[in-house]
Amino acid sequence: MKEGLHPKWYPEAKVFVAGEEVMTVGSTIPEIRVEIWSGTHPFYTGQQRLVDTEGQVDRFMRRLQKREELLVQEEKKEEKAKPVNLSVEAMSLGTRAVKALQEAEVATVGEVLALLEKGEDALLALPGIGQKALIDIKRFLRAEGLIE
Repeated sequence: MKEGLHPKWYPEAKVFVAGEEVMTVGSTIPEIRVEIWSGTHPFYTGQQRLVDTEGQVDRFMRRLQKREELLVQEEKKEEKAKPVNLSVEAMSLGTRAVKALQEAEVATVGEVLALLEKGEDALLALPGIGQKALIDIKRFLRAEGLIE
């Protein structure tokens, strides 16, 4: 055999399972640490044994939970971005009309749309909302595709 070509051979390398020496074999390393060997493997023992190396199930469950949280956050973001969920300030009506809607406890575009479905008079009945504000409201709702 040529010198310096092959790794050092340990004819009595010890095999450890869970801190216990279970056998000796020939190897290129002096100690071998394993989690499963023929004495504990279900194929050889005939017993079913759950093997969870480094918490694979726990890691999977954490990843799954994180993914579900991200999906929920994404849904919330999409829901918030819908035009009916925007605040009345997003309609660019002017401070007087926005203040009038807020005083009437109308905070979102969806609530304005609900009032408009009752009729234009329902919006015009609010103090501070006039024809110009009504026109601006309708223009915004048409631009967002909420009315025709």
